[in-house]
Amino acid sequence: MSTSTLRARHRRSTLRTLAFLSPWLIGFTVFFAYPLLSTVYFSFMRYDGFQPPVWSGTKNWTYVFEHYPFFWPALRNTLWLVVIMVTLRVAFGLGVGLLITRVKTATGVFRTLFYLPYLAPPVAATMAFAFLLNPGTGPVNSLLDQAGLPTPGWFNDPTWSKPALTLLALWGIGDLMVIFMAALLDVPKEQYEAAELDGTTPWQRFRYVTLPNISPIVMFAVVTGVIQTTQYYTQPLIAGKVASGVIQGAGTQFEPGYPDRSTLTLPQLVYNLGFQRFDYGSACVVALVLFALSMAFTALLMRRGGGLIQAGDR
Repeated sequence: MSTSTLRARHRRSTLRTLAFLSPWLIGFTVFFAYPLLSTVYFSFMRYDGFQPPVWSGTKNWTYVFEHYPFFWPALRNTLWLVVIMVTLRVAFGLGVGLLITRVKTATGVFRTLFYLPYLAPPVAATMAFAFLLNPGTGPVNSLLDQAGLPTPGWFNDPTWSKPALTLLALWGIGDLMVIFMAALLDVPKEQYEAAELDGTTPWQRFRYVTLPNISPIVMFAVVTGVIQTTQYYTQPLIAGKVASGVIQGAGTQFEPGYPDRSTLTLPQLVYNLGFQRFDYGSACVVALVLFALSMAFTALLMRRGGGLIQAGDR
């Protein structure tokens, strides 16, 4: 076979491969590569969306890290939510999944009751929680007061605002419950029977049988939870607005983060800088920090969880 024929065949094979890859390549370029490169580009520009962008060097980065007063509180809050909220959601979702798989009767009823809160719209769910946890008139504090227990300020107290958001996240645990239930029901029963014959305790069966089998699902839940939590925007913003009593309308300016910047998150800064202050350069800086944070957490989890996943595969 001649060299020209081989080259023509190789060219046709390459074009065929590119044709099959073209949907992914187009999507990756349009929805990931181009926005990411544009964000990097505008982070070094002074741009308000109306005038042409002007090169400003690292001024946007200096402003965000050294002079913008909301950045560091938002970063601390986001890290707190990633570490605490994601951990509790995964643990609680796994616990509920284990509980329902052990129930012998009315399994469908319990599964429905735990899943329904997940279907509630985020705005409506947050407003309902703000009413329930109202420190003055909410039924939760009324019950705590009748029981002689302390009554926190919840969304009106900087110390309790993030725990209140965590309670809201635990209430809508239906998505993780379904995922963990599917994984738990897929664990071979023979392994449980063999473990029982060896005289193991329930905790030992969970640690050495259940957990290794569902470890890839646990890792999936943690990674997706981290990504979702770094994008946490609606619930803290609505909770702050409702708790502060501010009704936003024409001519009303609301600074997010009430109370005392305790519900401020990085996605709120992106919106505040880009669409309220028209400082697109600084907004791009915060967006890049958010992207780097998500990538760092994901890489760390994938690296640390590699051994656990391999154990589960065995």
